[in-house]
Amino acid sequence: MRKYLTLLFVLFLFQAHAQSVSNYLEEIRNNPAKLTAFFSQMPKGGDLHHHYSGSVYAETFIDYVVKKDYFVHSETLEVSEKKRSDDHSWAKFSSLEKDGKLAEYKFRILQKWSVKDYDHMSTPSDKKFFETFSNFDIASKENIDSGLLELKNRAIKEHVSYIETMLASIKCDRIDDLSLQFDPKFQAVLLQKDERNCQALLDTLYAQLMLKNIFSCSDNFSKNIVSKLHNSMHIDDDSFIMRYQTYTVRTFEASEVFKRLLLAFDAASKNPLIVGVNILSPENNEIAMRDYWLHMQMFKYCKNKYPTVKFAMHAGELTLGLVKPEELTWHINSAVRDAGAYRIGHGVDIPYEANSYNLLNYMNEKGIAIETNLFSNEFILKVKNGLHPITLYKEFNVPIVISSDDAGVLRTNLTDQYVLLANRYPEFTYADIKKIIYNSINYSFIKEASVKERLLAKLNRDFIAFEKLITNIPRKRK
Repeated sequence: MRKYLTLLFVLFLFQAHAQSVSNYLEEIRNNPAKLTAFFSQMPKGGDLHHHYSGSVYAETFIDYVVKKDYFVHSETLEVSEKKRSDDHSWAKFSSLEKDGKLAEYKFRILQKWSVKDYDHMSTPSDKKFFETFSNFDIASKENIDSGLLELKNRAIKEHVSYIETMLASIKCDRIDDLSLQFDPKFQAVLLQKDERNCQALLDTLYAQLMLKNIFSCSDNFSKNIVSKLHNSMHIDDDSFIMRYQTYTVRTFEASEVFKRLLLAFDAASKNPLIVGVNILSPENNEIAMRDYWLHMQMFKYCKNKYPTVKFAMHAGELTLGLVKPEELTWHINSAVRDAGAYRIGHGVDIPYEANSYNLLNYMNEKGIAIETNLFSNEFILKVKNGLHPITLYKEFNVPIVISSDDAGVLRTNLTDQYVLLANRYPEFTYADIKKIIYNSINYSFIKEASVKERLLAKLNRDFIAFEKLITNIPRKRK
């Protein structure tokens, strides 16, 4: 009896703390500074829509190329390991340092490799965002070890215990002979939207790719890039876990997209650290728009080949004016129903989808989570406040997770996304936000049940401590 009464008292105390925290959140909802302090200390679970290279802050990449003493072009700010020509505009970073110009160049590169000081006038925001990646590729592809540690250390300080990051696309030898043979055929089935012949064509290409032993590429990526790096850097510990997605790139021609997709599924099927697959690059790209139906067919094919592999998909990262209105009506639906995606990244154009209410109910019933990236959607698509569909997803009980997307490029963090959520959308109560945070673990692609259980147990402990902390904040009496 005494144990029962003790348990009731503990539960009552927890509920009282949670109500106190809820009341405090309502008090500070219109004060961004107080919200920032609140969410900085709040346990945030996981970050599920997270790009590795775009999440490392540009200062880290700049320090890397300076340390390597690469060349930089004085006008374009292109960075290269070697001097590209006899053009006197090229100079080594060491030379710039001797001339007292290094600080100036580092600042200019920072503005080019991120959105810092962007004026929202000189170039379209989406163009500015996506161009940054090729600019710092020279550093991001070579600096993964320190980059991952930066992400881990920042996450721990921000009370984030799990990151599921999109690390890299698996590269392999070119398949020009197969591309010449198959790409025209893919365009023919695309023109007719011939699903049966498309699946047969993918099967034929699969057989040809097997003759080229392409899975040696996915094995090498899995062993030498993911497992070796992850373990040598001691990424996982009691306070933090990281897992990885690999992906295909939607701006290539069809055969190359399919090859990289197969490699991604193969790697994810073999390595517990590689938990999922994705598709990247601007959705409004000309090839990406033209071949979107084909790409969904490719995911469907790979899902049949690898039924245990989970995948998320960038879909509906579009808005009115970015593409023709009719192109806003079907991308999320096709990703969910045709390809069979387990999570949707962005999903901003859901209000324009044909039969959107039916689609939202379907996502609710199937437990297909939406990865919401508030500041990313605001910067790239200019979608914010009431234009953002997050409240529409909430109305239909679609599982929501809040993510940072590319925090380094965007000069933001996960805390800031929760500040935006609480400040802009009063419909989300403290209980709703807490559920979103638990969603970030429950809807993760973590394969090991014990790891997911450990993260949930940690989240329970962290919330008890957080709610006690907030309850004990001294506040003026009204």
